[in-house]
Amino acid sequence: MQSHSEFQSPPPGCPAHAGGERVPLHGPEFAAAPDAFYDTMRQYGPSAPVELAPGVEAELVTDYATALHVLQNPDTFARDSRRWRALNEGRVPQDSPVLPMMMYRPNCMFSDGAEHLRLRQAVTESLARLDMHRVSRHVDRVAAYLIDQFGLRGKADLISDYAQLLPLLVFNDLFGCPAEIGDRLISAISNLFDGVDVERANEVMAGALFELVTLKRSTPGEDVTSWLMQHQSRLTDEEMVHQLALLIGAGTEPVQNIIANALRQLLSEEEFAGGPQGGGDVLVEDAINEVLWNSPPIANYATHYPVHEVELSGTKLAAGTPVLISFAAANADPSLSASRQTFSKRAHLAWGAGPHACPAKDPALLISIRAIEKLLNTLPDIELGVPAQTLTWRPGPFHRALNALPARFTPVRSERRRPLPAAAEGGAARAQEQQGKPQKGSWWSGFLSWWRV
Repeated sequence: MQSHSEFQSPPPGCPAHAGGERVPLHGPEFAAAPDAFYDTMRQYGPSAPVELAPGVEAELVTDYATALHVLQNPDTFARDSRRWRALNEGRVPQDSPVLPMMMYRPNCMFSDGAEHLRLRQAVTESLARLDMHRVSRHVDRVAAYLIDQFGLRGKADLISDYAQLLPLLVFNDLFGCPAEIGDRLISAISNLFDGVDVERANEVMAGALFELVTLKRSTPGEDVTSWLMQHQSRLTDEEMVHQLALLIGAGTEPVQNIIANALRQLLSEEEFAGGPQGGGDVLVEDAINEVLWNSPPIANYATHYPVHEVELSGTKLAAGTPVLISFAAANADPSLSASRQTFSKRAHLAWGAGPHACPAKDPALLISIRAIEKLLNTLPDIELGVPAQTLTWRPGPFHRALNALPARFTPVRSERRRPLPAAAEGGAARAQEQQGKPQKGSWWSGFLSWWRV
């Protein structure tokens, strides 16, 4: 058995801390060139010691087979972050930016054993009731609405104007949000994405979700929220809020990144230069599959905690050590290069594996495919507004997400008549509508007004 201390210090130029052995997964250097960092980590073996944020240490699995071993062995590697030893001992900064993504919540992501099974069944069986034709139709409607907001301008940021908002608006419909609650949810989640007043955004999101649960207790509908509370697991209001926060809040970030990263490929890479108009549905699916293999929307996550001291592929890990899976590095594992051609297209780890694999994979893929198709069919001459090599990525250890995706195209007229100014909420919202873009906090109301005209 070996420990990481037996490895030599990183060579000059290595993106690890000077004089130390932990590889930092934060800052612009990692965001700009994560593959170079993953190559550095492989010198340690199947896993490497990393720093997720200043003062937050973890082990990152970069080997495909080892990642599957961790993901598929919940008896040894638990998900309940109340086992996190460094946090319990006060060695993790309480204001760390990674804590919101790692601290315990009573949802199916952070639970184990019988409790995980109960919560997971409620989620998966509720999502299974979704009518995929309805989902597809609603994606088309939301996509048309968003394109209508920027179509006459002839240019857009496909992140802030499209990829970020589309999954939020679609999820609002699937979860049965009325306009007022939906507006607050979109505003709060957008602020969480942007890192704006995070504490307040969390409060607003929780308050809106509690109101949604209260509403659906008295007036259930044909939506995921109602199906969750009708499930035989009998979720409490608190459990309902936490499952909804996981599904709506955490669920929209991967879809946003899939849409954006696939559009980047379709608009910039030579192998897709013919465009989806020449290749049909398969080309969009191929682009998404490339993203899931080579630029997964959640690059490093699925935090596990050994329930006792373990040896992981020759490395000794103490109980309660955060062990994260690098989906990006595992998918690019050099040992797969000879056999990857024989793999199923779906053998990547972008959706996880084992008992905690993503429960919303099918609707997420459908939403992503339909969103991209609608955009490209509506704006057939769309192209990047800047050279592809100048695009930049959001810093952070967990996601693979662009800062912006500028595009230009021939201006197009609205598919539908815009609502009268009186349909918008408040003077500021009316002014924004007249300029072709509703207020950030009134996107859901704006969509509902637009669709009812």
